[in-house]
Amino acid sequence: MASGHWSETDKPNRPGFYNRFKAAALARIEPGKRGVIAMPVKCDWGPANKVVSIKDEKDLIDTFGNDMKSTAYKLGRLSLLGQPQGLLLYRITDGTEKSASIILKDTDSKEILKLETLYPTKKDFNVTVKSNLISSDNKDLTLYEGAKQVYVFQLSGTITEIEKTINQNKENKWLKASKLDEGNGKLASISNESLTGGNDGNSSITNEHYLKAMNEFEGYKFNGFCLDGITDAALQTSVKAWIERNRKNGKKIRAYLGGDNTETIEAANKKSKAFNNEGIYYLSGSGGILNGIKYTPAETMCYIAALGEGQGIKECLCNAKTIFENVTRYLTDEEIQSALVSGTMIIRYEDGSVLIEDDVNTLKTYRQDQNENWGYLRAIKFMDMVDEDTSFTGVRQYVGKSINKRTGQLAVLCALKQYFEIFEKEEIIESGFKVQIDENLQKDAKNDEFFWRWDATYINVMKRIYGTGYIS
Repeated sequence: MASGHWSETDKPNRPGFYNRFKAAALARIEPGKRGVIAMPVKCDWGPANKVVSIKDEKDLIDTFGNDMKSTAYKLGRLSLLGQPQGLLLYRITDGTEKSASIILKDTDSKEILKLETLYPTKKDFNVTVKSNLISSDNKDLTLYEGAKQVYVFQLSGTITEIEKTINQNKENKWLKASKLDEGNGKLASISNESLTGGNDGNSSITNEHYLKAMNEFEGYKFNGFCLDGITDAALQTSVKAWIERNRKNGKKIRAYLGGDNTETIEAANKKSKAFNNEGIYYLSGSGGILNGIKYTPAETMCYIAALGEGQGIKECLCNAKTIFENVTRYLTDEEIQSALVSGTMIIRYEDGSVLIEDDVNTLKTYRQDQNENWGYLRAIKFMDMVDEDTSFTGVRQYVGKSINKRTGQLAVLCALKQYFEIFEKEEIIESGFKVQIDENLQKDAKNDEFFWRWDATYINVMKRIYGTGYIS
């Protein structure tokens, strides 16, 4: 069922629950869980071209490995440190990806068993097959990555049984076995024979592969999106168009982008002004340093995205402390001020901590029906939450089910009021909010249309405190 944005000149034809915002029951509507980050990544291990849900660092390592040269681990781990509710990763490949393999023979040199890596890779896997020290009739198949022992498979029985032992081993995260022939039933011994022919599919990745990943993410529920450190202007422009389309269609996602270490504040501000979108957040000027690793602003944004999306509705990124130990560059007060005015996010080092200056987004040229609340993450998260929660429950409980007369309309309004009371109690909005029929629009409504409106005063956090001292 559809949801999304509507206007008097653009009323969607599909049945659904549509929202719009202007400055100033349903089964009980309640705020949904949020804080999921989606990110396309590159690596040399793990499932390719599919969305994978990661819950913690162990899960990340088990799925994509722990190579800091891969963005899957380097930036996936950084995102997890921001403590999001969930992390969705998509391993991008260029179409040349291929699993590595080796053919094992019997003692008569007949090919009997093929071993393949579970995922496309160029990892230096090799295997040794030798007789078991305790029972010479059994074989030990040892998998190595380079000189490091990874796992030992204890094998016995027929080739069919050996194939089954490898494939049904719950601890096996590396190899798939395929029987080619029973042969004489005896595996020949080998020493550190390499698996060959593998390709990680990383050498020719283009923007088109990122766009494919983004399309796949659309089928999943998430809140924040970031690129894996990519600063390509054309790709970032494509991300903006993708965000705008999804937000218009009711999927209220937000993108967290950034520049490289050479980008000037002037160049960043120009880019932020070009984005000018409440769903785009752009970090520049300085990246974070953690455990001796210098992250670019684009990479640092993977952490900030997780931190911001993982926060509760009352929390704010303004002056929020990060995990970083230092920054890659110290900015002047003038640079910081110009960045904030332009909609560029900044991190700074102060008194031993790295802090986020403010939760600005790139929207700084407001439409007539917007105000400065639209320029900050905290307020946008609130508005997006209202849009998604009311649309979801409205579609599920009311569209196509409720009678479109006063009694049915009042039932909808009653549930909506209960929903807004949650925000009133949490001091997100002032008391005295209104949820009512939009009489101006309802008087000309078709017999299957219902127009409602809500008016509320948004309560912000305290960001600027001004004091005056009197000395006598």
